[in-house]
Amino acid sequence: METFDTIIIGTGCAGFGAAIYSGRFNLKTLILGKIMGGTINTTHSVENYPGFTQIGGMALANKLKEHAMEYDITLKEEKVIKIKKQDTLFHISTKEDNYLTKTIIFCTGTEVRKLNIPGEKEFTGKGVHYCALCDGYFYKNKIVGVVGGSDSAAKEALLLSQYAKKVYIIYRKEKIRAEPINYKKVIENKKIEIITNTNILEIKGDKFVNQIIFDKPYKRKKEFNIDGLFIEIGRLPISGLAKDLGIKTNEKDEIIIDRKSKTNILGLFAAGDVVDTAFKQAITGVAEGVMAAHSAYEHLTHK
Repeated sequence: METFDTIIIGTGCAGFGAAIYSGRFNLKTLILGKIMGGTINTTHSVENYPGFTQIGGMALANKLKEHAMEYDITLKEEKVIKIKKQDTLFHISTKEDNYLTKTIIFCTGTEVRKLNIPGEKEFTGKGVHYCALCDGYFYKNKIVGVVGGSDSAAKEALLLSQYAKKVYIIYRKEKIRAEPINYKKVIENKKIEIITNTNILEIKGDKFVNQIIFDKPYKRKKEFNIDGLFIEIGRLPISGLAKDLGIKTNEKDEIIIDRKSKTNILGLFAAGDVVDTAFKQAITGVAEGVMAAHSAYEHLTHK
């Protein structure tokens, strides 16, 4: 069985950031992941990554991947299903193969948070969506809603406004929390309307979504007709594999790291959206990945 100096689990910004530097440190490196590019792929326009005034999310991910593959590293599109400690090494299993490694860098990212209300599961892909870039095109001249109050929700609404005739942002609190530049764009967009202090209790439809039910009246009615609903209420860290190894997580299940991307277990590092950094951006994930690779190099060379 082949043994690597480090295996990076995750093929998003943090994973490829780590790979670039593990390659530069001449570490024998394997990157494992099923979704090339990770979460950034679902971002229509990135305007805050240094070096690019504006770039598509998928394009940025591809550039990071291309940079990483300039080095002598191995990339495999495989999902890790199990990790266990084996003497001084770590044994990693995928459906396709098994690997041994001296160190691991967790860049496993996040998965979408769901509303968990009646109708959500039944209408997923039939009017309920989690990615405007992926599915917004199908709602030309239709009425859609975006659930959430974050900057991501604002950006989803702005993208949807390019297709839909009307976009409603539905948020449970008093005011959405978008970055000032995006908040201004939302307010100035005549297609977008914000409904605050409101929750959705149920999603209804026939073959496809046609109505949602609010917890309080909006324009004197709790029933609200709509063609599509995009859910953007945050994400959940994919930290199960790390927790199984005894890596400490916080109350949100995010992996706890220090400033050098080290976890509480020697030889195990983490970076990106899966860790407990408060400010999660592509650039911070890449930086944490770089730091993790450097820490792995120091661990392996005892520097």
